[in-house]
This record gives sequence, structure tokens and C-alpha cells, in this order.
Amino acid sequence: MLHSLHLQNVGPAPAMDLNLAPRLNLLTGDNGLGKTFLLNVAWFGLTRCWPQELNPGLSSGALALPRDRSQEALLTFAADGQQQESTVDFRFDREDETWISEAGRPVNPGLVLYAVADGAFALWDPARNTTRKGSSSGGREKRRAFVFSSQEVWWGMVAPADRHSWLCDGLIRDWANWQRDNGAPFAQLQQVLKVLSPNESRPLRPGPLQRLRSDTTTMYPTVVGPDDVPVPVVHASSGVRRILAWAYMLVWAWQEHQQASQLLAKPPSRQMLVLVDEVEAHLHPSWQRRVVRALLQVVNTLHQQAAVQLLLATHSPLVMASAEPQFDGDRDKWWDLDWNPRNRQVELTERPFERFGDANSWLRSKAFDQSGTGSLEREQTLNKAREAISKGERGEASSTGGGAAS
Repeated sequence: MLHSLHLQNVGPAPAMDLNLAPRLNLLTGDNGLGKTFLLNVAWFGLTRCWPQELNPGLSSGALALPRDRSQEALLTFAADGQQQESTVDFRFDREDETWISEAGRPVNPGLVLYAVADGAFALWDPARNTTRKGSSSGGREKRRAFVFSSQEVWWGMVAPADRHSWLCDGLIRDWANWQRDNGAPFAQLQQVLKVLSPNESRPLRPGPLQRLRSDTTTMYPTVVGPDDVPVPVVHASSGVRRILAWAYMLVWAWQEHQQASQLLAKPPSRQMLVLVDEVEAHLHPSWQRRVVRALLQVVNTLHQQAAVQLLLATHSPLVMASAEPQFDGDRDKWWDLDWNPRNRQVELTERPFERFGDANSWLRSKAFDQSGTGSLEREQTLNKAREAISKGERGEASSTGGGAAS
């Protein structure tokens, strides 16, 4: 679990401190203030690598750099693993242009899954990955993490050193194989899809496998929605595809971790951290109202024996409103990024979680700082009308006062 982050001379502000809750952490703020950056830093603190460093095909997750290279830049992480707790300082080395820390065995954070906003995923698995460069097992160097572009999530990734060896078969092939075998992975996939579905009475469910063309033998999974019509997953909407990718990656990560742990004769991880950037991306409002509850339910169902920590970044007032029944002040926190025009700096604030009751009220809250919930033109017209009424009242009061004096 990740307890805290401290950033000095790096990122959108001169300094930032983030003290995380053990279960659910919600992160809000305008575009460009640092939500994605904080997720990337959290990933680095737990895995010792930057997502784009391992997969240049990603559109985000690049190496963080100092704001001012003439000053010291520092990243400090406090975390507890399965057997130890540690606080680690990383300092930016200008010569090597990398972040370095004191030598020592890194903490084992458990499973770490990062859902990037553009559909990419990054996974750190304590049974299959290492946080130390050059460490090896059985004569083979372990990978530092699995980082998949959105395309690789669906179609798989081959090992760089061996083009005939697959690191991940991808959603299309794995789903089809799981469905043919009809074993535990397919049962878990069905369960996860049911929980993540927006319509509880008619949830998403796998349909029959189909060929899409006569000149290929590839069998494609299909998904059945409320209309009972099987749709090939490659033809599904953007929102459905994101839910399918989440479901697949959650099940794939857990299944592969269990198998790797079994080969090592070790128990599965007792900890899991899930990072999600723009949790509402591509999702209809009916899905945004359910996604926080669904994610909490899914990860706790898949990993019943594991402690699960979530860090979710969002722009959606519906997401914040939907979190109200789930939010527990003893285990959860809300963090907000704001631009302070007085000192011209970004500020990160832990705010008391208030139950505003609906999305309109959340829009006017500190999370989104909107003065109105209609169109800008409507808001401007109303403001002008209020100003005119106010001026008229002041003029009438002045005229009345003058008459009385004479």
C-alpha cells in the first residue's frame, strides 16, 4: 500500500504532499493541474519505472523532470509491502538524467494495476516482475513491469527478445480461449462484466464466438447487451470497449499472478493497488453513476483475501455524487488540485468529503468550481439581468433618498 508522496521541485508545483487513505482516494482538478502526473509518480514510486520508459507507444507516463535544474529535485514515497515498511527518497541525477535512490531491497507493494486514460494498461506483478535492474531468475532477467498500449491490450504483446513468445495473448485470443475452456477465468470474466454493467437487470454478458470474415480462422468474442443481440467486441462502442478492457485486464492480471505464484510455490499477493485516470472516460452518465461502486465490488470480489487501495482521478460530478454512499471517512479521502491566482501556483488540498446530494451541487463545489450548471450564454444573460436589476434598485433608492431630503 502507498501511504504518501512528497514532491519537491518536480511537477506542476514547487512542492506537493499527498497522504493517501487505505481504501479509496478520489482526485479532482482542472486539466493541466497534475492529476495524471500524480498517478504516474505513484506508479513510479511503487515500481521504480516510468510507464513510457518501458513502452514508448504510450501517449503519457514519461520520465518526470525537475522544474528548475539548478535546484535539487526530490521524490519521497512511504509504502508498506507484504513484509516491510519503507520510506524512500529519489533524487534527480543531472548527469544520468534519471531518478536514483540509496541501494536496498525495494518494498513489495503487491499487485499494482494502472488504467491509463487512453486505454493503455500497466501492471506490476510481484511474482513476475522486479523493481531491481539486472536481477534475474533461472538465468533469465525478469521484466520490470508489463506496460501495454491500448492496441496491445486487445491484440497481445510479444516478447522483445523472442518474437515467437507472447507476454500476453490479448483480449481477443484470451477471451476466446477462456470461453472454449469454460473454466475459472471465464467464470470470473462473466462475473466482472455483470458487476461493471450499467443495467443491473440486463447486464453485459459474453455471446457466442464468431468469425468476421471468410478468409480468416480467427474467432472473435461477442458481447450481448440489453437488446440480446451479440455484437463482436471489436464493433462495440467506446464506452463498452473500455469496460471490456477493464474486465479483461483485472481477470488476466489476477489469473496470471495466481499461476506464477503457484510456480514459485508462494502464496498470492495480499495487497493490490489500482490506479485509474479519468475513470469516467467514454462512459455514459448511467455508467458514471455506478463505476466507483462497481470497481470497489469487483476488486474485492476477485481478491477476497487482499487489501485493495484505489486512486481514481475524475472530471465527473456524477462520479463524485455516486461515491457518496460508498465513502467512508475512516478509510477514504478526497484530494483536489486548484490554481491559486494570488501566488500563481497549483495547490493540492485534502478536502472534507461533503455529501452534496446530486451532480449539480457537485458542479458548484470546490471539486469543479462552476458558478452555474447551464450554458455559458445563459449564465452570462442571467448575470447581466442581475446587474441591471441591482443598478435599478440602487438608482431608485438614491432617488427616493434625495426626495426625502428636499
